[in-house]
Amino acid sequence: MQISTNYSFSQDELTGKVILVTGANRGFGKAMTLDLAKAGATVIMLGRDLGSLETAYDEVVDAGFVEPILYPLDLEGATPEHYDQLQKDVLDNFGKLDGLIHNAGIIGAMMPIEQYDLKLWYSTMQINVNAPFMLTQCLIPALNKSPDARILFLSSSVGRNARAYWGAYGVSKFAIEGLSKTLSEELEKTNIKTNSLDPKRMRTKMRQTAYPAENADNIPTPESMSPAIVYLMSEGAKALNGEQLTLELN
Repeated sequence: MQISTNYSFSQDELTGKVILVTGANRGFGKAMTLDLAKAGATVIMLGRDLGSLETAYDEVVDAGFVEPILYPLDLEGATPEHYDQLQKDVLDNFGKLDGLIHNAGIIGAMMPIEQYDLKLWYSTMQINVNAPFMLTQCLIPALNKSPDARILFLSSSVGRNARAYWGAYGVSKFAIEGLSKTLSEELEKTNIKTNSLDPKRMRTKMRQTAYPAENADNIPTPESMSPAIVYLMSEGAKALNGEQLTLELN
C-alpha cells in the first residue's frame, strides 16, 4: 500500500500524543522527530549517542516545537532490566504511550552469507530484530493504555523481496515484516494498530554505505519524507493494520 509523503498537517494534529522514536538522533529518525513535535506530539527520543540526541533535541526546541524527552539506550547491549525500567518510566511519567516507531537499525555488511562475520551477524540481528521485539513487548502495557495506539516498524524492499549480498540486514527486515504481521493479528481486538513501512530511497548515511557510488543529489531527503510519519500517527490512518506500507513521493 502506497503512502504519500505530500501530507500537510496542523501544529495541533497530534497534541496530547506521546510517541517513542528509536534512532531519533539522526537521519530519518531526527526528521520524523521534528515533524511529530511540530504536529504537537511529545516525542521520546531514544538513541545510544547522548551527544547527537542532545543536538537533535536542541533543533526541536529551537524551532519552537513541543519539547521532547531524551532517553539514551544502547539497543545492542540493553538487558531485560533496561526495558523494564523504560516501561516504568513511560507509565510513571505519561501513563500511556500512543506511538512506537522502530526506526533504529544498522546495515551490517554487504557480502555473501557464506563469508558473513559471525559477530557482525549477531550484532545486526540484535539491533534490527531482537531489540524491536523486546522494546515492543515491554511497551505493550503502555500502548494498551492509549485509546488509539500505533506500532510502526521501519522495513526495506530487501525485507520483502530477497536480494543477494544484503546478508543480516536483509534477513533482519524479513524478520521485522513477520513480527509486524504477527503482532497485527495478535493485537487485532485491541486499540493498537501495527504496520511495517518501506521508506524507499532516502539520503542517509546508511544509503550512502550501501550505494557509495550513487549521486546523492538525486535522492530524496529524510525531511521530504517525514510528513508521512505524522499521517501514520494521525486519526486519518486509524484503520490501517497489518499493512505493508511503502512511501511514495508526489
